[in-house]
Amino acid sequence: MSSTKRYTVTAALPYANGPVHIGHLAGCYLPADIYVRYLRQNGKDVKFICGSDEHGVAIIMKAKAEGVSPREIVDKYHGIMKSAFKEFGISFDVYSRTSKEIHHQTASDFFLNLYEKGSFEEKETAQYYDPEAKQFLADRYIEGTCPNCGFENAYGDQCENCGTSLSPMDLKNPRSRLSGAQPILKKTTHWFLPLDHLSEKIKAYIQDHKDWKPNVYGQCMSWLDDAGGLQARSMTRDLDWGIKVPLKDADGKVLYVWFDAPIGYISATKELLGEDWEKYWKEENTELIHFIGKDNIVFHCIIFPAMLMEHGAFILPTQVPANEFLNLEGKKISTSRNWAVWLHEYLGDFKGKQDALRYTLCANAPETKDNDFTWKDFQARNNNELVAIFGNLVNRVLVLMQKYYGGEIPKPQALTAADKALLEMVESMPGQVGTSLERFRFREALTTYMRLARAGNKYLAEEEPWKKVKTDADRTATIMYVAAQAVAQLAHVGEPFLPFTASKLRAFLGLELKDWSSLSVREFLLPGAKIEKGALLFEKVENDAVEAQLQKLEKSRALENTQPKVPSLKEEIPFEAFTKTDIRVGTILEAQAVPKTDKLLQLLVDIGIEKRTVVSGIAGHYAPEDIIGLQVLVLTNLAPRKIRGVESKGMVLMAEDAEGRLVFTQPSARMANGSAVR
Repeated sequence: MSSTKRYTVTAALPYANGPVHIGHLAGCYLPADIYVRYLRQNGKDVKFICGSDEHGVAIIMKAKAEGVSPREIVDKYHGIMKSAFKEFGISFDVYSRTSKEIHHQTASDFFLNLYEKGSFEEKETAQYYDPEAKQFLADRYIEGTCPNCGFENAYGDQCENCGTSLSPMDLKNPRSRLSGAQPILKKTTHWFLPLDHLSEKIKAYIQDHKDWKPNVYGQCMSWLDDAGGLQARSMTRDLDWGIKVPLKDADGKVLYVWFDAPIGYISATKELLGEDWEKYWKEENTELIHFIGKDNIVFHCIIFPAMLMEHGAFILPTQVPANEFLNLEGKKISTSRNWAVWLHEYLGDFKGKQDALRYTLCANAPETKDNDFTWKDFQARNNNELVAIFGNLVNRVLVLMQKYYGGEIPKPQALTAADKALLEMVESMPGQVGTSLERFRFREALTTYMRLARAGNKYLAEEEPWKKVKTDADRTATIMYVAAQAVAQLAHVGEPFLPFTASKLRAFLGLELKDWSSLSVREFLLPGAKIEKGALLFEKVENDAVEAQLQKLEKSRALENTQPKVPSLKEEIPFEAFTKTDIRVGTILEAQAVPKTDKLLQLLVDIGIEKRTVVSGIAGHYAPEDIIGLQVLVLTNLAPRKIRGVESKGMVLMAEDAEGRLVFTQPSARMANGSAVR
């Protein structure tokens, strides 16, 4: 076994059900890329692993919404994301996808390893089932009211409002996202990872990592110390899209996406390295570091480590530097409402300005608390910091070098206190930036980096070489030599933060990218070295460009306010299925409240052939006395159901508007009771 330390760095696999937005970038992809670039520049053996997560209910829901197959969805968004990441400079060593055969095989083998060791508990449990769609409901097929914060549209596995991880049984007023129906409980068999039995082992592992960020360590311990403790969690689902459970008698079941997805890090490493993959997942001298958003903490710090522990052959994560959420213009980013800045759109609207966004997102990173991105702040940081400070220093040095010395670095003379102070900052800055990066304090590291650019500008402004050149050639040469060293250091240390800018600047200066350990010196550009005239590193972001982005968001806000909130279309049914429905015109003869309920009315409806009792949840919309005599449409061949002790033999058809108001569907003219609707 090699003694050389290795790093396996992962960034959360993004769901291939939509493009990447700035919240994703700030949450994990940008900090991961900065850290990896820093490690590479330090000569470390590091592999940066990611790929598209192409299974799970989110994919199926998107496919249903767009009327296409799940395969078409994942192919579309995998391509968009992979291209955008590359153009933005996220320097993955591999960007794979979980639909590949190598991943299906790796995940199946992992599951079988745990199964054969007896790590799973096979249980028959009651699971929510949609009686209208006639299928079991995976976590994300169910929504309801969060028991923690009261958010009415929480998913069955997580509340996206407060971030609490849930199970479908936790939800109040659950409903199916397929049909809107109230789900019923039905027996099904699944394989559970007994987190309750592994709790002490997991707790010991977490407590060995008190150096983790407080938000990560604290969330983990709150899970472990909760009165209910950890619960066994099903690692399989009743679905037809995903990795099939590799067991007999498991038809119609696939691996839970949160079992499948993190194994994607392993399969992607296999794809990248072939037989050498094990060095980066099994050898103790390897650091496994997961970059994620805070909503993925429980999966990467508790569930995935528990899986690795049970397998027994793998190292465990040593760091999980999760960030909080990034908001947009004071509101939570929402993909469903198009309240987002999509990376691929940004790259089209702001060509050549990748580093402007990288800089803004890093400077405003939500490291310890949720933070906010605004277009005005983006413009100010670009114009007032990158253009006016960083770009101004570089431009001054390059222009004056050409003007005074024909692009040749002059020989310095005696150094003043001001010269030594700036050179000492040049020498010490890499160590300070590196210390911050190793502690995952990216904002702090960037601030330290920009401090040198600010100091360089101040130095030139105070020393005024454009005046001294007329009277003191030696002093001017020294000033320009010292300023050039500061610019050269910015070109080296800027590589993790501003890779496109740093590369351009090194080209202007004729420098190769140096190992970080060699950066703590004062002299990079020796006297006599030739540098180019160069060009402006940054351009201003004009008001009209910002206004265009704000108007785009305003259209999303206006659309949200005006667009009717209608449910998604249900699955197609054959014509023969429709012909089995028997919808008749009926007249409401009697109406009364069902005792001890707020929502139910008991109706007596004349459907021509007979009079039927129908229970309807319309008490919040209509008083009983106001609907007597109304003609309505009734589904008459619905199987009878007892509702609060009353047998209901049919369903009165209603329409629901954007405000949730129920309206009777009625014939446009008076018709005979029992008239059929065709």
